[in-house]
Amino acid sequence: SLEKNRTSSTVTVFFEGAVRRKTLALVFVFILQVPVLYYLYTTEFETLYYTIDKQNIPDKPAEAGEEAILPDCPETPPDLQGNIDVSFAHTAPEISKLEADNPLVKDGGHYKPPYCKALCKVAIVIPYRDREEHLRYFLEYMHPTLQRQQLDYAIYVVNQAGTGKFNRAKLMNVGYAESIKDHDFQCFAFHDVDLVLENDKSIYSCPSSPRHLSAGVDKFNYQLPYSAIFGGVTELTKEQFQKVNGYSNSFWGWGGEDDDMFNRVKFSGMNIIRYPMDISRYKMITHQREKGNEPNPKRFDQIRRTKDTMANDGLNTLEYKVVSKQKNKLYTNVTVDIMAPA
Repeated sequence: SLEKNRTSSTVTVFFEGAVRRKTLALVFVFILQVPVLYYLYTTEFETLYYTIDKQNIPDKPAEAGEEAILPDCPETPPDLQGNIDVSFAHTAPEISKLEADNPLVKDGGHYKPPYCKALCKVAIVIPYRDREEHLRYFLEYMHPTLQRQQLDYAIYVVNQAGTGKFNRAKLMNVGYAESIKDHDFQCFAFHDVDLVLENDKSIYSCPSSPRHLSAGVDKFNYQLPYSAIFGGVTELTKEQFQKVNGYSNSFWGWGGEDDDMFNRVKFSGMNIIRYPMDISRYKMITHQREKGNEPNPKRFDQIRRTKDTMANDGLNTLEYKVVSKQKNKLYTNVTVDIMAPA
C-alpha cells in the first residue's frame, strides 16, 4: 500500500510537472508570436493607409486625359485664407512677373487643380478698354485667390475696339459667347476689372440662383448702396444666363445695364442671392471715368421697359466681329468690334 501511494505521488508530480512545462512552452511560443503578429498587422495597416492616401492625393499633377481618375475636390477648399490684404499702393507687377508667379496657369489664363477634380468650371468675363494697370492688379490678386478656391477657371478679357461709346453689357455677352466655344463652362462670373476680392471664402462656385458677389465694396463702406443692385461682380450658371437672354445689347455709355439685368432675373422667376457681408468684400481701384463711357441718358427709360424688351434684346440678337482672339499666358484676350456709335 505504501509502495502504491509512492507510485501515485510520483505520477501526480510528473503529471503536474508536465502540465507546467507545456504551459510554459505555450506561453513562450505566444510571447515569440506577439511581435511577429504586431509587425504583420501594422505593416498591412500602413500598406492599406498608404494605398488609400495615394488614391486621394496623387504623386504628381494630372496629365492630359488623366482628370477622370482624380478624386473630386472637397466642397470647402482646404487652403482658404479668409481675409486678404489687398493694396494698390505699389506699382502693379509686370506681366512677366505675374506669369512667373503663376506657373500652373496654362495659356488663355486657364487653371485646373492639379490634385483633384474641380466641382465647378467657371469663365471669368471682364469687359475692358484701356485699363492695363488695373488688369495687372486684378491678375496679381485674383489668380492666386481663384486657385485656392480649387476652381477649373479661365479669364476672358473682352476688349472693345475703337473709341466709340462703351457697352459693358454687350461685351459681357460676347465673353459668354466666345468662352463657350473654348470649354464647357458651367457658370460665368461677370467681373469689373477694378474690383478685387478681399476674402477668398467668397467662392466663385456655380450658384443655385444668380449671385451678386460684390455686395460689399470699400467705396460704399462695405454696404449695399440699394437692395436691387446687381452689378460689379455677378455670377450665373449657363442655364440661368440663357433663361434671361443674357444682358441687353442696347446700353451705350455708363449705367443702367445692371438694373436691367436685375429686372431680367426677377421677370424670369429667379431670386438674387449673396454671400454674408463679412466675406462679400471687395476693394475698388480708384479711377476717373474714361472718355466714351459718359452716363447713358436713356438708361432710366430702358430700365422701365425691361419686361417688354428682354425677349428680343440679348443673346439672341448679339452681333459682333472678332478682331483678334489671343490666348496669353494669364488670360484670353478677345478684341471685338461691337458696332459702337460715335
